[in-house]
Amino acid sequence: MTDWAPTTGSATGFGRRSDYDRWTLTEHDAGPDPVALLRTWLDVAEREQVPESNAMVLTTVDPTGRPTSRNVLLRDLDDQGHLVFFTNRRSHKGNDLAANPNVCLLFSWLGLHRQVRVQGIAEPVPEAVSDAYFATRPRESQLGAWASPQSTVLAGRAELDERVAAATERFAGQDVPRPPFWGGYSVRATEFEFWQGRPSRLHDRLHFWRHGDRWRTERLSP
Repeated sequence: MTDWAPTTGSATGFGRRSDYDRWTLTEHDAGPDPVALLRTWLDVAEREQVPESNAMVLTTVDPTGRPTSRNVLLRDLDDQGHLVFFTNRRSHKGNDLAANPNVCLLFSWLGLHRQVRVQGIAEPVPEAVSDAYFATRPRESQLGAWASPQSTVLAGRAELDERVAAATERFAGQDVPRPPFWGGYSVRATEFEFWQGRPSRLHDRLHFWRHGDRWRTERLSP
C-alpha cells in the first residue's frame, strides 16, 4: 500500500472553498422534460460566455473495465435525447465504444455552479450525417482528420507536421472527403442528473430517468 500524507490546503490551494448561491433548481422550474432543461442550461452557459460551453466529458470503459475520460464537443441534441459528437473511430474512445457502448457524459459549468451528468448508450450515426457534418468543418480541420492517427504514438511533433503536409498535398485543388474512419456517435440518453450548487453544500440535484416513452423525476440528497 502506498504511503500517503495530507498536504496543507493553504499551501496548495486544495483547501479553497466557495459558497454556491447563484440560482436554485426546483421541480417546477425544471419541468418534465430533461432535454428541454438541458437546452435551457446550454443557452445560459453560452449567454454567460462560458468557454467551450458545449464541451462535455465523455467517459468510456475498455474491455478490461478501465474507464477513460476526455472532453468532446456536443454537435447536436434532438428532442428524444440523442446527443451527438464526432471523432476518429479508430481512436482510444472509438475502440472502447466498439466494445462497450455504455457511456457517461458530463457538462461542467463551474462558474455557473452547474453540472449535468448523462448516462446513455452510444451508436454510430448514419454515414450521410457524418458526411454532412464533415463538410462544414474548416479545411485545416478536415486535413487534420486525415493526418492524425488519433491515440497512436508519434515519434515527435515533426512526424505529425509531415503527415499534415502530405494530406495537404494529396488533396490540393479539391474538396477534402471524409475519412472512412472518422464519424459521429449518437448517445441515447437514459438518465440525466442536473446539479445546481447551493449554499452550505446543500445542493439541488434532480434525477430524470426513462420510463417507457416518458421521463420520471426524483430529487436526490446533496
